[in-house]
Amino acid sequence: MSTGDLLRIEPQELQFPFELRKQISCSLQLSNKTDNYVAFKVKTTNPKKYCVRPNTGIVLPRSTCDVIVTMQAQKEAPLDMHCKDKFLLQSVTASPGATPKDITPEMFNKESGHNVEECKLRVVYVAPPRPPSPVREGSEEGSSPRASISDNGNFNNFEFIAASKTFAESQDTSSEAKTLISKLTEEKNSALQLNNKLQQEMELLRRHTKKGPGGISFIYVVLIGLLGLILGYLMKRT
Repeated sequence: MSTGDLLRIEPQELQFPFELRKQISCSLQLSNKTDNYVAFKVKTTNPKKYCVRPNTGIVLPRSTCDVIVTMQAQKEAPLDMHCKDKFLLQSVTASPGATPKDITPEMFNKESGHNVEECKLRVVYVAPPRPPSPVREGSEEGSSPRASISDNGNFNNFEFIAASKTFAESQDTSSEAKTLISKLTEEKNSALQLNNKLQQEMELLRRHTKKGPGGISFIYVVLIGLLGLILGYLMKRT
């Protein structure tokens, strides 16, 4: 902060977050400390590089005024990010009720006996604010795959496609496994039912053998053998 008898100026240095090929602006706030009208004028050592709005004006008594300084887009970065540009802000007491149209170069001429206050401001280049670091997100167990973000902030299409393919394959595999389990369960249930039926028929056969004089027919024995083979085959698959 720079403080004179007429104006309080803040900040005392112009800080530009330097970026190539980009216009950058910063602001000054002028505060009138007096009960008089104060005229001001802003000069720079490099007028082609900067645009000052307003570069002249009137600050009303006990009021403030903002000045915007815009640096034109630069094609090259300065050596060591050091800037030698300077600004000079001049202020002088104006007549009551004065407007910017009443300001003349003669008002800021010290040789004419005017009490002109001057404040020198230097230009400082600072690093631009960094964007937040991108966070890589992988597919979590039981959730759908997400596209990862590369270091330049773009989506990595290759990883996204690979993750999607893996997820789809796992879904297909899971579906096939469920189908196979369901089929084996049905076959197991069928085998158990057949086994129960076979046991019931064997029990009936034993009872019939005890009651009747004859033995078991050859065809019935063959039938029982075939049923046993089928049952064994089904039990092995389950």
